[in-house]
Amino acid sequence: MVRLIEPLIPALRRYARALMRDRSAADDLVQDCLERAIGRWHQRRGDDDAKAWIFTILHNLAMTRLRRSAERPAHLALDDAGPDSLARAPSQEDGLMHRDLLAALGALAEEQRTVLLLVTVEDLSYAEAARVLGVPIGTVMSRLSRARDRLASLLSAEPPGRRSRPYLRSVK
Repeated sequence: MVRLIEPLIPALRRYARALMRDRSAADDLVQDCLERAIGRWHQRRGDDDAKAWIFTILHNLAMTRLRRSAERPAHLALDDAGPDSLARAPSQEDGLMHRDLLAALGALAEEQRTVLLLVTVEDLSYAEAARVLGVPIGTVMSRLSRARDRLASLLSAEPPGRRSRPYLRSVK
C-alpha cells in the first residue's frame, strides 16, 4: 500500500495547490486525502487503479472545501500572514509569464481547469480523468478541448488599454 501511495504525493500536492491556490490549504488537503486513502484502503476495489482512486478522493475533498469556503470568505489577520503572502511579485519576464498563466488558469471554468490539470500536468489518461471526475470520457475530451482553446485565447489576448487598431468614434 505505502509503495503505491508514496510516489503519488508530489503529484497530489501539485494538483491540490492548483485547486486550492493556497500552499497551507493544499498541504492540509493532501494530508486529509492520504489519511482517508490509508484508512479506507480496504474499501478500494481490487481492479481499480490506485492513482485514479486517490486523485478522486483528493478531488472530492477539494470540491467540498471550495464549496464551503465560497459560503464564507476567509479572513487572515496581518499578524498571521507569513512572508510568502506579503512578498512582492517577481519583475522578471518568467515571473510575469507565470502570473499570466496562473491568471488564465484561474479564468477557466472549474470543470475545464480540473480536466486540463489532470490530463496535462498530472498525466492521467482520458479514462483515468473520467473516473476521477465521474463523467464520461467524451465529456473529458470536450472539456479539455474547450479548456485548451480558452487558455490559448486568454494567453494571446492583448493587454488591456492596448488596441491593435485605432479607436474611432462616429460623429453625427
